[in-house]
Amino acid sequence: MTSIQTRLAQDRRGTSAVEFAILSPLFILMLTGMSAYGIYLGAAHAVQQLTADAARTAVGGLDSAERSALATGYVSRNAGGYAFLNPSQISVSAAPSSTDPAQFVVSVRYDARHLPIWSLLPDLPMPAVVIERRSTIRAGGI
Repeated sequence: MTSIQTRLAQDRRGTSAVEFAILSPLFILMLTGMSAYGIYLGAAHAVQQLTADAARTAVGGLDSAERSALATGYVSRNAGGYAFLNPSQISVSAAPSSTDPAQFVVSVRYDARHLPIWSLLPDLPMPAVVIERRSTIRAGGI
């Protein structure tokens, strides 16, 4: 080896720049993925909370029709208060349980297509596009 080659082989300047160039895309992808999945999980939690609150509100109804009106009214009034939810993407169903007439079931479906998680790499495992949560209450007086 010549003296120039020896000197270049021993020169460590620029090593940090090369390491940064190699690792920074992976680090940025990880941060972006964590943020996108965090937003999705936040939306899923918001749907669960909205469903549970609507079911608790439905307890005050005297019959199925009033319980259903209370639950759907609660969701329509309060869905906009959750950070990751778009109220126009929510659908609600509230009815007595098909297996037990003493129970009342509130179901909320949320179309999560607009969340940023779907713009990540297509090869990543993705959760369901529609978030659906159910909450059951015991109907009093039956």
